[in-house]
Formats: sequence, structure tokens, C-alpha cells
Amino acid sequence: MSQFIISVHCGPADHDTLQCLERFARATLQQQHSIKCIFLYQDAVLHANQHFALASDELQVSTVWQNLHDLGIPLKLCVTAAEKRGINISDTGLFTVAGLAEFAMETCKADKWVQFK
Repeated sequence: MSQFIISVHCGPADHDTLQCLERFARATLQQQHSIKCIFLYQDAVLHANQHFALASDELQVSTVWQNLHDLGIPLKLCVTAAEKRGINISDTGLFTVAGLAEFAMETCKADKWVQFK
């Protein structure tokens, strides 16, 4: 079994990438692999914004993240990228604030690193 670490770089408007991420995560876990964490970087930190609303006919981004969290996958976001984009790092919902150094250490321990851009 392999240990994966996933990084996400795209914002909440990129529904296709988010849906691919969820399918990939589920398939990875079904194959008995593990996912050490999903790390949000660059515009992906906007997923942690607790103050945006989507129309009912759009992909409910928060539901996708809740599903991934319910699978037991730690969700982390880059503190520097979040602060740069005006995200309140004391109110990040399901996401834990982390630094690039922590992400780098986790990546070194993982067998595979997969990026979603």
C-alpha cells in the first residue's frame, strides 16, 4: 500500500478539478492506499472561505470537502497563501492551517505526491 499526499492549486470555480479530486481520493482509499493529507495552495485556499455562497444549481463545493473530511483525510491549507488572499485563518472550517515547511516534511514521508491544478 502506498501513502499519498495531494496538493490542490485551483480555486472553487474549477468544478471539474474538484470532482476529479474527490473521485481520485475515493478510488485511492478503495485500493487500500492512504492519503496523508490534502494541502490547499495558491488559489485553492479560497475553498476555506466561509463567506461565499453558490447558486443551488452549482456544485456545492463545501459538500465535496465535507465528504473528503468524512473519509478521514486531513485537510490543510497554506497559511501564507491564505493570508495573502484575505482568508481569516482563525475561521477555516474543516481545514487546518499549515505552512509550506510542514507540507514539505509530509511530502518527504509520502510515497506519491499528486497535484490537482
